[in-house]
Amino acid sequence: MKFAVHTLGCKVNQYETQALAALLVQRGHAEAAEGERADVVIVNTCAVTAESGRKSRQAVRRMRQDHPGALTVVCGCFSQLSPEDVKALGADIVYGSGDKRALAEDIERRLKKTVVDDPFQRLVFEELPAGAAEGRARAMLKIQDGCVNFCTYCVIPYARGRVRSLPAADAARMAAGLQAEGYTELVLTGIEIASYGKDLPGKPGLADLVCAVSAAAPELRLRLGSLEPTVITEEFCQRLASLGTVCRHFHLSLQSGEDETLAAMNRKYDTAAFLEKTELLRRCFPGCGLTADLIVGFPGETEARHRATLDFIERCAFSAMHIFPYSSRPGTKAASMPGQLTRAVKARRAAEAQAVADRMEDAFLKQQVGQTLPVVLETVRGGKTRGHSDNYCEVEVEGVFPRGIVKNVQILTKSDKMLVGVVI
Repeated sequence: MKFAVHTLGCKVNQYETQALAALLVQRGHAEAAEGERADVVIVNTCAVTAESGRKSRQAVRRMRQDHPGALTVVCGCFSQLSPEDVKALGADIVYGSGDKRALAEDIERRLKKTVVDDPFQRLVFEELPAGAAEGRARAMLKIQDGCVNFCTYCVIPYARGRVRSLPAADAARMAAGLQAEGYTELVLTGIEIASYGKDLPGKPGLADLVCAVSAAAPELRLRLGSLEPTVITEEFCQRLASLGTVCRHFHLSLQSGEDETLAAMNRKYDTAAFLEKTELLRRCFPGCGLTADLIVGFPGETEARHRATLDFIERCAFSAMHIFPYSSRPGTKAASMPGQLTRAVKARRAAEAQAVADRMEDAFLKQQVGQTLPVVLETVRGGKTRGHSDNYCEVEVEGVFPRGIVKNVQILTKSDKMLVGVVI
C-alpha cells in the first residue's frame, strides 16, 4: 500500500503525522513518491482559527482530486471538532486528535468509519514513535498534549482535552534512541509544554524533563517548543543554562502587547511580567533569539491599544515574530465579544506590526555578523549548505556537508533574512 500525507498546523501535528507514517512503514507500507499515485491519502487538519478550518477543507478536496479513487483519511483538530463537515467532504475514515495507533490499524484494514471521542476523557498520554519526517535534520519528540488555559480566542482545549505528559524516564529513553540513530538536534514539542508534568505523580516540571533528556542524550542539542511566559523563572533559566545543550532560542506566546487586551484574552500575565521574562532569558542565555506570536485586531482592541502593542514589541526586541490578524472561531468566547473589527482594519494592523517585526529581525541578524555560531546543517543547494544556528538564524555556507552535522560557522555578512558564513 502506498500512502500520501498532508499536514496543516503546528509542530505537534507535524510530529503526529510523521509518527503515523512511521507506524504504517513499520507495517510494511510505503509513502508515495512525489507525483506518484497513492492508494491512501491522509490529511492531518488544524482548527486553531476559522482560516485553518478553511485550509483543512481545501486540503482534503485537493488530495482527493490529486489521488482519485484513494481511500481518504482525515484526522486532527478540525475533524475532532467538525466530524460531520469532514465526512461531507468525502472522507472515508475520520478520526479526531487522538489514538494514532488505532488509526494506523484501521487504515491498514481500510475500514471506513468515524471515530471521534470526548477529548476531556483522555487521561493517558499516547506515546508515538519519535523521529523526523523524511529529509529533516532535526528530530522531534512530543512530550505533552492538551491544554486547560482556555484563552478566549482559542478552541484547542476542546480539540485536545486536558493536560497529559510523557513520563521523563520514557522521554529520556526515546531521546537516547534518537541520539544513537545519529540525530544532533531534538525539538521538544507539545500543545502547551509549560504545563508539562501537572498530571504526573510528584508534578515534575518542564525543567525536570529537560534535565532528564539531556542526561540521557548529552550529545543532542535541545530546542524547546512554544513557551507560556509563566514557566520562565530564575530557577528554570539557570537549570537549563547549566546543561550547555539547550539552544539559545525561545519562542514565547505573547499574543498582545497591551494589558487590557491580554486580560480580555484570559492570558495569565501582563506586559510588565512578560518584559521581565525576556530580560531574564537574555541574562541567562546571552545572545539568545527571542521570537513570539502576536494576534492583532482582537475584539475591542482600539487604535490606542494597537499602538501600545507596537511600542511594546519594539521594547522586547524580538528576533522574529509570527503575526496573525484575529480570526473569529465559532465556539470561543471571543467570537461573541463586542467590538469585532473589519478585515481591512485587521489587515492594516497586521502589516504595521509586521513592519516593526521586520526591523527587529534585521537588527538581530546584523548583530550576528562577526560572531561564531554553532549551526546544524540541513539542506544542500547549488554547492552550498544551509542550516540553523542555535539562536535560530538561517545560515548558508560554501560547500556540501552531510545533513544533520553541527559545525561552528563564522558569520561574515547578512543577505536579506539569512546569514552567510564560513565553517571554521
